[in-house]
Amino acid sequence: MQKKILLTSFDIWLSQQESNSSDDLLLGLAKMAALPHDLIFLPHLPVDVQLASSRVITKINELQPDYIICCGMAASRSQLSVEVLARGTSISINSPENIFQTSVDLQKLLVGTAAVEISYDCGKFVCEGLYYSVLGYLHHSQPSIKCIFVHVPILNPENSLEMIADFVLIMNNLALL
Repeated sequence: MQKKILLTSFDIWLSQQESNSSDDLLLGLAKMAALPHDLIFLPHLPVDVQLASSRVITKINELQPDYIICCGMAASRSQLSVEVLARGTSISINSPENIFQTSVDLQKLLVGTAAVEISYDCGKFVCEGLYYSVLGYLHHSQPSIKCIFVHVPILNPENSLEMIADFVLIMNNLALL
C-alpha cells in the first residue's frame, strides 16, 4: 500500500538567491518516475512562521498524510541534516515544555544513507518555527502522523544526485517505520 507523504519547502528570502535548495530538492524528486509513494508537494512556503505553519496545518487536515517531511535550506551545511527537535520561543528556552521532538527513530531512518547527519540544531529561523508548530500540532491533535525536518545544503551538479538518492532512501525508510 502506498504511503501518503506531504513534502514542504520554502521560497527564497534574500534578493540574491536564485532558488531555495529545499525547493530544488523537491523539484528533482518530482522529476523522478516510479516512486512507490503518494507524494504531495507543498513548495514555496512563505518565509514567515505563522503563514507557513498555517498552510502546512491546513494541508495536514485536508489530506491526512501518513508522514510529513518539512524541508529547509541550510547553506552552511554540506550534507542533508535530519533534525531531532525544535524549540519554541514563548517559554524559557530550556524548558521541557518548550521542546518538541520527532517520534521517528532517526537511527533506523538513516540506515543505508551515504551522507546524512542527525542534527540537534534546527536553527533559529523559520525552519525551527515551522517544525515546532507542526510537531506541536501533531502531538496534540494527530499523534499517529509522523514528521521530520530535513535541512538541505546548496545543491550543485557534484552533490545533487547523492542528495536526492539519500532523500529517496529516507522517504522509503520512513514508510517502513
